[in-house]
Amino acid sequence: MSSSRMPWRTRAATALLAVLAGIGASAVPGPALAAPPSQNTGQTVTYHGYRIEVPADWQVVNLAENPRACLRFDRPAVYIGEPADQNDCPARVVGRTAGIIVEPIIARSAGQVTAETARAQRGKATVPAAVSGNDTIRVAVEDAGVLVTAAHTPATERLVRGVLGSAKLTAGARRTELPRAAQRSAAAQRSAAAPLAAAGPQPGSYLGKGFDACTAPSQAAMNAWQATSPYSAVGVYISGSFRGCAQPNLTASWVTNQTGNGWRLFPIDVGRQAPCTSYSLKMSADPATAKSQGVTAAAGAISAASNLGIPAGSAIYSDIEAYTSTASCKAAVLSYLSGWTERLHSSGYLSGFYSSAASGIKDAAGEYDNSAYTRVDHIFYAWWNGAADTNTGTYVPADHWSNHQRIHQYVGEVTESYGGYSINIDRDYLDVGTGAPPQPGCTGVNLNFAAYITVQSGSTGDQVKAAQCLLKTAGYDPGAPDGVFGPATTTATRNFQTSRGLTADGGVGPKTWTALLSRGSTPTIQNGSTGESVTRLQRALTAALGRAVAIDGDFGPGTEQGVRDYQSSRGLSVDGVVGPATWGALQSGK
Repeated sequence: MSSSRMPWRTRAATALLAVLAGIGASAVPGPALAAPPSQNTGQTVTYHGYRIEVPADWQVVNLAENPRACLRFDRPAVYIGEPADQNDCPARVVGRTAGIIVEPIIARSAGQVTAETARAQRGKATVPAAVSGNDTIRVAVEDAGVLVTAAHTPATERLVRGVLGSAKLTAGARRTELPRAAQRSAAAQRSAAAPLAAAGPQPGSYLGKGFDACTAPSQAAMNAWQATSPYSAVGVYISGSFRGCAQPNLTASWVTNQTGNGWRLFPIDVGRQAPCTSYSLKMSADPATAKSQGVTAAAGAISAASNLGIPAGSAIYSDIEAYTSTASCKAAVLSYLSGWTERLHSSGYLSGFYSSAASGIKDAAGEYDNSAYTRVDHIFYAWWNGAADTNTGTYVPADHWSNHQRIHQYVGEVTESYGGYSINIDRDYLDVGTGAPPQPGCTGVNLNFAAYITVQSGSTGDQVKAAQCLLKTAGYDPGAPDGVFGPATTTATRNFQTSRGLTADGGVGPKTWTALLSRGSTPTIQNGSTGESVTRLQRALTAALGRAVAIDGDFGPGTEQGVRDYQSSRGLSVDGVVGPATWGALQSGK
């Protein structure tokens, strides 16, 4: 598996460097300018009146001259101009250094705007506090009419923020505002969950051929391939700190259109790699830390899926490239996948695992029944034997992941053409089915209390056990719920608090209790509603209000009054109905 890939990547890197040297070394004409490096310390790049200083060794790619250039981040580069609908990308680019795309604000680019997108103020070209999601910072500079996308790794974030911080507006800047639809979308996502756009969970139940490509194809290409190719499923790289290709086409509208047209999607996340590889972004060799890193990766993937309208019930596949297995490396990978799986399950998603059949998949199969690890729901394995089936040979026993839980990548890195559109792809064969992720439960642990007291390091008792159970079901494992608040529980609490934007003090007080107790599905409920969601609401209200709300699963007048009091005290619309805004506030610990 890996031996067939690495030489190709080396050849591709050499070829692309030669191409980039030809298109990026000279000054760019027209509105895009690349000035010569100043004393070998940097170079100035200007587009649409937006000017930044980038390191001298970065390639500058003018998309007006080469619109089909692959927007890839596995070597430092800045891309200026409007990307073509279809880019010439290899099927797989794994790895990331740093890169920036500066493109005009038009309807297509505005589709990439999410709640995390920062907007520069009038007269400004920078947003110092811009949020990074999945190691990507996106800033709309409307005074220059550009959308800036900056990709980085943890090691290069400071460098990339420095480049963004150097931005200035020039006399050539002309204001173009984001379309109102994009502004409304971002505002809506701040106040509620993104609307579901996909036609059901992905990939759902499907038997047949599919393909994956580094960047989501254009709508025209997808239409042409749907009409004439043998494929009905497509793998898309939605998230991950090590995702190598930009995704100019991948928006919620794209997801809506493809699934509405009958395509099945299998979402892929490219995050930390095995510690026994030479990749620059690796998971820790310490299993506990690796598991925490898997939780963090899953949280980013869930956020990306939500922004794209890929709903709970879908499977998301963690891409861990081939590695030479050792006992410690195997333990780290399977611990990472345990955290990945538990966090996905806590939000109702299925977990998938992509790797070489000979390394990662074989390791996972070897520990299939080991309760020390949480088993993934689907396997997606690279075995380039040319057979369009889900046979795993000697790598995985036939009775493992045998209930429509397999994807076989059977041919890699081939270019195919249909309807006049050529794409470099990996060929896949899917036998997948729908299924609810197994939810870790709190059977036998009391969660109902008339008051939720603050518990912290050194505390003991039933409320500690309840907190431990809730942390575990949320994907932050404190170990077995034993009622003793020790170091593992403190760490799990801090990680959970960080994920919710709460003060990470390691103690479970009113805000943390509220976020833990309310976690789960968010149906609209009101007077007359009954069931588990009402019970969660009543527990959360008891913690948030500091007074007892009867916990009986029946939404009656007392619960309605508690909801109204909570809404009033948190500045929400006071209607006694628990919808997205009220659930969102509770689950944020407000």
